[in-house]
Amino acid sequence: MSYQERRTIVNLISTVLIVVFYGSYMFQRYPQADAYSLEVFRFWGKFFVILIPVTIVAKIIITIVFSILHTIATREGEPAIMDERDQLIDLKSTRNAMYVFGLGVVLATGSLAFDMPPAVMFLLLLGAGVAADLLSDVYQFYFYRRGV
Repeated sequence: MSYQERRTIVNLISTVLIVVFYGSYMFQRYPQADAYSLEVFRFWGKFFVILIPVTIVAKIIITIVFSILHTIATREGEPAIMDERDQLIDLKSTRNAMYVFGLGVVLATGSLAFDMPPAVMFLLLLGAGVAADLLSDVYQFYFYRRGV
């Protein structure tokens, strides 16, 4: 298995773990108020504002640890250059992920049109973001295995 394939598997697992642990931590604090109350909107605002830096910091730490462990285990460093194939795989996986995220945004805004509570919109946005991130990693792994 190549370095890129291992990296995508680590990214995939880390995304799932970050969302599960952060989500379980935050959903315990969900306010028991009316679905349209200011407390619910504050909760979702805090949820997303905190999720972004937590994810960034956790992914940076996980990437550094993975790189160190990979270097120790294989005695090979991280590839210094990203060639055309790597760039094409990255672009294709990002394109497919953005299609999924775009569909999620449309569904999230559509949920408000059908008189669903705002929490449904926020959950759809969260689900679309997580699904896009996961699918990006899955597509990268698939393209590295199958070829472009």
